[in-house]
Amino acid sequence: MDSMATFRQIFAVGELRAIWFAELQSILGDQVARVALSVLVFQRTGSATWPALTYALTYLPDLIGGPLLGGLADRFPRRAVMVCSDVVRAILVAVLAVPGIPLPVLAAVLVVVQLANAPFTAAQAAVLPSVLSGDQYVLGQSLLKITNQVGQLAGFALGGAVIAAIGPGRGLAVDAVTFGISAIVLRLGVRARAASGSGGPATSTLRRLSAGARTIWRDRRLRALVGLAWLAGFVIVPEGLAVPYAAEIGGGAATAGLLLAAHPAGIVLGVFVLGRLVRPEIRLRMVGVLALGAIVPLAAFWFTPSLPYAAGLLVLSGMCAAYQVTASTTFMRLVPDTERGQAFGLAGSGLIAVQGIGLIAGGLLVGVLGSPATTVSVIALAGLVVAVPATRAWRHVAPPHPL
Repeated sequence: MDSMATFRQIFAVGELRAIWFAELQSILGDQVARVALSVLVFQRTGSATWPALTYALTYLPDLIGGPLLGGLADRFPRRAVMVCSDVVRAILVAVLAVPGIPLPVLAAVLVVVQLANAPFTAAQAAVLPSVLSGDQYVLGQSLLKITNQVGQLAGFALGGAVIAAIGPGRGLAVDAVTFGISAIVLRLGVRARAASGSGGPATSTLRRLSAGARTIWRDRRLRALVGLAWLAGFVIVPEGLAVPYAAEIGGGAATAGLLLAAHPAGIVLGVFVLGRLVRPEIRLRMVGVLALGAIVPLAAFWFTPSLPYAAGLLVLSGMCAAYQVTASTTFMRLVPDTERGQAFGLAGSGLIAVQGIGLIAGGLLVGVLGSPATTVSVIALAGLVVAVPATRAWRHVAPPHPL
């Protein structure tokens, strides 16, 4: 039985400190860059559509990059993959900061920047079990999740003020610098390890994809964990409908901002509580129940709750959604080290895909139902239909103790 780790213990590990610091300042830079890109495109087009499409380009390439490029984290040394990805992104984001860059070129460069994110994320996820073990690994993953959520909140909150002060071009330059800093920190702070994959660089992309898919499919535990993780497609719907829901309850942009912040705040709180107060073996057993709990509060939107109640429901949903940390760490432990990057790339890309599908479904359904509140609740009820068998599947295959 694992003993509960502490933040003091994991921060005593130099490699974890390097990974954490690189993650923190890079996330802050990325969020500022997203604001900068939206402002830059809006200034040059005067259109509300093009900034939205540009914002989508900061996510959509991961759908392709995960399956195709995640396997690089198995074929090459993972520190080298992270450092090279950061260097490539630093150079390309610096190109985005060039004044007067044509919009088609900007879009093309942005796609490549996001494609470079896939091998970095896969390598980071795959190397962490080699840096931390036991419950320290779970707590380390929780720390990165908290850092990611807090970084997003802080980055969006500060992004507008930063861009207003220095302009979008310099804001993008700041993001380029954060990638450079991340590359240096990881190069100096993470130990070099040999490539874990046995297939070598000559292994075809199709074979790596097939191997990763087989790894997940042949293990019922991995299939159950992926199914539970992909329930995020139902949970994300309120995010896409925050602005129209705010209007439905008589609010404006400030109301929408509070609604958008509520769910990430709940995740931060949930990750902290699970990591600090709940024993590892109990966390493992709670994964399925919490997956249901992330969806159930959203069904209460049927009653069109006012802002305090709606925010409370989203915080509660976010707290339960913290099960994703336990699910992802258990997933990575179950996957053989030589296949972690590819398997993570496939599962992660699927996670992004179902979130995109959830947002599209919410946008289409609200046009039919006419009410964002009703839309959120209907999709939540559909999510429960899917979540119940997924939870039962995990209950039957869950290991009795943390791996």
